[in-house]
Amino acid sequence: MAGPLSGVKVLDFSTLLPGPMATLFLAEAGAEVIKVERPGTGEDMRHYKPFWGRESINFSMLNRGKKSITADLKDAAERERLRPLIESADVLVEQFRPGVMQRLQLDYATLSRINPKLIYCSISGFGQSGPKANRAGHDINYIGDAGLLSLSLGTTDTPVIPPALIADIAGGSYPAVLNILLALRERDLTGQGTYLDIAMTDGVLPFMYWAIGNGMGADKWPESGAELVTGGSPRYRLYPTADSRFVAAGPLEDKFWAAFTEAIGLEAEYRDDSKDPAATAKRVAEIIGSHDAAHWEPLLRKADCCCTIVKTVREAMDDEQFRHRGVFRARLVNEKGDALPATPTPIVPSLRAHGDDELGASTLGAHNDDLLK
Repeated sequence: MAGPLSGVKVLDFSTLLPGPMATLFLAEAGAEVIKVERPGTGEDMRHYKPFWGRESINFSMLNRGKKSITADLKDAAERERLRPLIESADVLVEQFRPGVMQRLQLDYATLSRINPKLIYCSISGFGQSGPKANRAGHDINYIGDAGLLSLSLGTTDTPVIPPALIADIAGGSYPAVLNILLALRERDLTGQGTYLDIAMTDGVLPFMYWAIGNGMGADKWPESGAELVTGGSPRYRLYPTADSRFVAAGPLEDKFWAAFTEAIGLEAEYRDDSKDPAATAKRVAEIIGSHDAAHWEPLLRKADCCCTIVKTVREAMDDEQFRHRGVFRARLVNEKGDALPATPTPIVPSLRAHGDDELGASTLGAHNDDLLK
């Protein structure tokens, strides 16, 4: 299968997570992604433990099916070798700090003169302009500055670190892909490329639509762990079981709440959680904590009340739903022929160029001879 992005050439100057995840999605849809790396060492993610064969498993998961070339971007002659690729590229993705590509004479203003149809996507923590543009940061800093981290911090004794790199992927990778596709469509209409300034911190803000709305519209600014979907309601919480597992309880609507309270045998005086939410939550916790997960799982499934047992990652990969949908069917291979499930992507099966093919990550500079004539 060719894929809807067949014929689209992407030069990927990005490293680590946000950019490589974005270009992985594009590659899955059929784009030719050419990863430009440092000679000798390649990008940093190649050296992250654990290793799986020759490469880091993290690098392999993010760079399946891409090509690799090397170039010393500080060397003018090396940059000139990239010129034919720049002239023929449809998309360029970079993730350096603002100003770096300009110093290397690889910025949009320079390259758009060479290739006016180029769609140039810059991904950074705070964007290309503003007082924080050049400030160092990681995911925890971006979601902290956006206010998202404040919504469910835990306590001062047990502060909670989110289990996902929200700004990197949800604020960086996804907006990058979305805007690249929109820019490709715009180019179809105008014939012109464009510049995309993706700020990961900006990209986090849509996740807080309700918090911003409550604050601005009703002057009710959210507090940590105190709101409807952050632990402030008995209807949306994690309840520990007797064997130290957790029930993920989300029976927000009255019909689900009624089914849940009936299934666990909550006494009548606690079922109206508007009277004393803390007392209701405490009693629910006591009941759930009196039995292990194996007791609750079939009861909650039968009740069909938006309540489940929290799975481990290993359990999730064996889940019947994922098996049925083939989420982990695509395979990642290494140089020894070992195979494991590839990174699941949101590209629907009918639009994937490679289907369930076994693909690996390219060795450093594997395509120099082919692409850098």
